[in-house]
Amino acid sequence: MVDRRLVDDLMIGVVEALPEGALEAKLTAAERRGRPLRVKLGVDPTAPDIHLGHTVVLNKLRQFQDAGHVAVLIIGDYTARIGDPSGRSKTRPRLDGAIIDANAKTYQEQAFLILDDDPAKLEVRHNGEWLAPLTMEQLFELTATTTVARILERDDFAKRWAAHQPISILEMLYPLAQGYDSVAVDANIELGGTDQKFNLFMGRDLQEYFGQEPQAVMTLGILPGTDGAERMSKSTGNYIGVTEDPRDIYGKVMSIPDGTMMTYFRLLTQHHADEFARIEADLAAGAVNPRDLKARLARDIITRLRGAE
Repeated sequence: MVDRRLVDDLMIGVVEALPEGALEAKLTAAERRGRPLRVKLGVDPTAPDIHLGHTVVLNKLRQFQDAGHVAVLIIGDYTARIGDPSGRSKTRPRLDGAIIDANAKTYQEQAFLILDDDPAKLEVRHNGEWLAPLTMEQLFELTATTTVARILERDDFAKRWAAHQPISILEMLYPLAQGYDSVAVDANIELGGTDQKFNLFMGRDLQEYFGQEPQAVMTLGILPGTDGAERMSKSTGNYIGVTEDPRDIYGKVMSIPDGTMMTYFRLLTQHHADEFARIEADLAAGAVNPRDLKARLARDIITRLRGAE
C-alpha cells in the first residue's frame, strides 16, 4: 500500500497529476515490483544561468530521488535547436549549436545544486543521443503518429493560427521530439510546468504507439517573481539567480510581498504537507510575524542551494 503521506508531499505545488490516480498507481506498482520509478524532466539549455523559477521542477525531481526513485534529467541539446514554441506568440530565433553546448554545461552544474548526483539516483542524458541518428524513414513514422489538427489544438498554435501568424513545420515537430524523449528513456513519470501539458501528453501518446506503458504527467505551478505579480523572469528583472551571493538571495527573498510567501514555501522548500498547513494556520491566526517567517524561508532556500553555513 502506497504511503499516503508521501503522495501528499509529492502533490505539494502540483497543479495537475494526470491521468487521475496514475501517480498512486505508479508508486504502488514500483513498491510491488521492488523497482524504482524513472522520473523524467527535460530542459532546453536556451540560457546559461537558472533562477529560482527553474528550480521548482528540480525540487520536485529531488523529492522523487529522496523517496528512492531515479531522476532522469534530459538536457535538450537537440530540442533546443528547434526551440520550444510553448507560450510563444511568434517563432523564436534558432540558437547556435556552440551556445547551446555552453549553456548545457552551466545548466547541468547549477541543477546539481538541487539534485542528488548519486549515479544510482540520477541519470543525465542529452536527447541528441537518439534524435540525431533518426533516419528520414523514422522521422516519417514519428510524424505519422499525430495530425496537424491535433497539433493546432495547442493554445499557442491555435492563437497564432487564428491571428494568421506564421507557424513553421519545425515548430510543429517540437512536441514530437520532446515526446520521443519519453520513449527513449522509458519514463514512468514526467514533470513540467503548466505550459508543458501538451508536450507531456504527446509523450504518453508516443509511448503507447511504441508499445510502452504511458507515463503519468505532473504539471507544477509557476513561481511568481520578487514583485509577486508576474512570473519570475530575467527579462522583467524580478528574478533570484541560484548562483547569486547568499546575502543578495536573502535580501531579495525578504523583499517579496507577504501574500507570495506561502507560494515560495510550497514550490521551493521541502517541508511535509502537514508542516505547510501549520505554517499557514499560524500566519492566518497572527501567531507568527510574517517577517520572521520570511527569514526562515530565506534560510531554507539558501541552505538548499549553498549549505547551512
